Amino acid sequence: MMTTRGDASPGVRTPAEARRSIRRALAPGTSAPSPQVDDLLLVASELVTNAQRHGGGVTGFALDVRKGSVAVSVSDASRCPPRRRSRTRDPRPGGYGWPIVLRLSREVTVDVRPDGKTVRAVVPLDR
Repeated sequence: MMTTRGDASPGVRTPAEARRSIRRALAPGTSAPSPQVDDLLLVASELVTNAQRHGGGVTGFALDVRKGSVAVSVSDASRCPPRRRSRTRDPRPGGYGWPIVLRLSREVTVDVRPDGKTVRAVVPLDR
Protein backbone atom coordinates (compact mmCIF):
# COMPACT_ATOMS: atom_id res chain seq x y z
CA MET A 1 0.00 0.00 0.00
CA MET A 2 1.04 3.57 -0.44
CA THR A 3 1.79 6.00 2.33
CA THR A 4 0.15 9.40 2.23
CA ARG A 5 1.46 11.89 4.74
CA GLY A 6 0.37 15.38 5.58
CA ASP A 7 -2.87 17.04 4.67
CA ALA A 8 -4.17 14.47 2.21
CA SER A 9 -7.38 16.35 1.50
CA PRO A 10 -7.34 19.98 2.58
CA GLY A 11 -11.00 20.36 1.57
CA VAL A 12 -12.31 17.68 3.96
CA ARG A 13 -14.88 19.29 6.22
CA THR A 14 -17.68 16.70 6.39
CA PRO A 15 -17.91 12.98 7.19
CA ALA A 16 -18.88 12.24 3.56
CA GLU A 17 -15.79 14.08 2.26
CA ALA A 18 -13.61 12.12 4.72
CA ARG A 19 -15.04 8.81 3.51
CA ARG A 20 -14.48 9.79 -0.15
CA SER A 21 -10.89 10.77 0.62
CA ILE A 22 -10.23 7.42 2.29
CA ARG A 23 -11.77 5.45 -0.57
CA ARG A 24 -9.52 7.34 -3.03
CA ALA A 25 -6.44 6.71 -0.88
CA LEU A 26 -7.15 2.98 -0.64
CA ALA A 27 -8.11 2.44 -4.28
CA PRO A 28 -7.26 0.65 -6.37
CA GLY A 29 -6.32 -2.67 -4.97
CA THR A 30 -6.58 -2.53 -1.22
CA SER A 31 -6.36 -6.05 0.07
CA ALA A 32 -8.16 -5.16 3.31
CA PRO A 33 -11.42 -7.00 3.91
CA SER A 34 -14.53 -4.88 3.58
CA PRO A 35 -15.50 -4.98 7.31
CA GLN A 36 -12.11 -3.49 8.22
CA VAL A 37 -12.47 -0.72 5.64
CA ASP A 38 -15.96 -0.11 7.05
CA ASP A 39 -14.38 0.28 10.52
CA LEU A 40 -11.94 2.85 9.11
CA LEU A 41 -14.73 4.78 7.40
CA LEU A 42 -16.76 4.80 10.62
CA VAL A 43 -13.81 6.02 12.73
CA ALA A 44 -13.08 8.83 10.26
CA SER A 45 -16.75 9.82 10.16
CA GLU A 46 -16.94 9.95 13.95
CA LEU A 47 -13.74 12.01 14.28
CA VAL A 48 -14.95 14.54 11.70
CA THR A 49 -18.42 14.68 13.28
CA ASN A 50 -16.89 15.29 16.71
CA ALA A 51 -14.70 18.07 15.29
CA GLN A 52 -17.79 19.68 13.78
CA ARG A 53 -19.99 19.36 16.85
CA HIS A 54 -17.49 20.00 19.63
CA GLY A 55 -14.39 21.56 18.09
CA GLY A 56 -15.63 24.42 15.94
CA GLY A 57 -15.14 22.55 12.65
CA VAL A 58 -12.40 20.60 10.92
CA THR A 59 -9.16 22.53 10.46
CA GLY A 60 -7.09 19.63 9.13
CA PHE A 61 -7.46 16.09 7.83
CA ALA A 62 -4.65 13.68 7.02
CA LEU A 63 -4.18 10.01 6.22
CA ASP A 64 -1.17 7.78 6.65
CA VAL A 65 -1.79 4.57 4.70
CA ARG A 66 0.60 1.77 5.55
CA LYS A 67 0.69 -1.96 5.11
CA GLY A 68 -1.80 -3.31 7.64
CA SER A 69 -3.22 -0.02 8.96
CA VAL A 70 -4.38 3.47 8.22
CA ALA A 71 -3.92 6.43 10.56
CA VAL A 72 -6.53 9.14 10.21
CA SER A 73 -5.84 12.52 11.83
CA VAL A 74 -8.49 15.17 12.32
CA SER A 75 -7.69 18.64 13.68
CA ASP A 76 -10.04 21.27 15.08
CA ALA A 77 -9.82 24.60 16.89
CA SER A 78 -10.79 23.36 20.37
CA ARG A 79 -8.19 22.62 23.04
CA CYS A 80 -10.65 20.38 24.93
CA PRO A 81 -9.77 16.70 24.51
CA PRO A 82 -12.53 14.22 23.68
CA ARG A 83 -14.12 12.45 26.62
CA ARG A 84 -16.62 9.74 27.30
CA ARG A 85 -20.02 10.98 28.30
CA SER A 86 -21.86 9.39 31.16
CA ARG A 87 -25.10 7.99 29.74
CA THR A 88 -26.69 8.06 33.22
CA ARG A 89 -25.78 11.68 34.00
CA ASP A 90 -26.19 13.14 30.53
CA PRO A 91 -29.47 12.15 28.85
CA ARG A 92 -28.86 14.16 25.63
CA PRO A 93 -28.83 12.19 22.37
CA GLY A 94 -25.45 11.05 21.13
CA GLY A 95 -22.33 10.20 23.06
CA TYR A 96 -21.53 7.06 21.08
CA GLY A 97 -18.86 8.38 18.70
CA TRP A 98 -15.83 8.53 21.00
CA PRO A 99 -16.36 5.01 22.41
CA ILE A 100 -16.67 3.71 18.82
CA VAL A 101 -13.37 5.37 17.89
CA LEU A 102 -11.63 3.87 20.93
CA ARG A 103 -13.03 0.40 20.31
CA LEU A 104 -12.20 0.17 16.60
CA SER A 105 -8.74 1.75 16.73
CA ARG A 106 -5.46 0.07 17.58
CA GLU A 107 -4.09 3.35 18.93
CA VAL A 108 -5.60 6.78 19.60
CA THR A 109 -3.63 9.91 20.49
CA VAL A 110 -4.72 13.46 21.19
CA ASP A 111 -2.24 16.28 20.62
CA VAL A 112 -3.43 19.51 22.26
CA ARG A 113 -1.77 22.70 21.02
CA PRO A 114 -2.36 26.41 21.70
CA ASP A 115 -4.43 26.66 18.49
CA GLY A 116 -6.50 23.47 18.97
CA LYS A 117 -5.97 19.75 18.85
CA THR A 118 -5.39 16.80 16.54
CA VAL A 119 -6.92 13.40 17.20
CA ARG A 120 -5.09 10.54 15.47
CA ALA A 121 -6.59 7.06 15.28
CA VAL A 122 -4.75 4.06 13.83
CA VAL A 123 -7.19 1.52 12.44
CA PRO A 124 -5.89 -1.96 11.67
CA LEU A 125 -6.63 -3.45 8.27
CA ASP A 126 -4.96 -6.79 8.88
CA ARG A 127 -7.16 -8.45 11.49
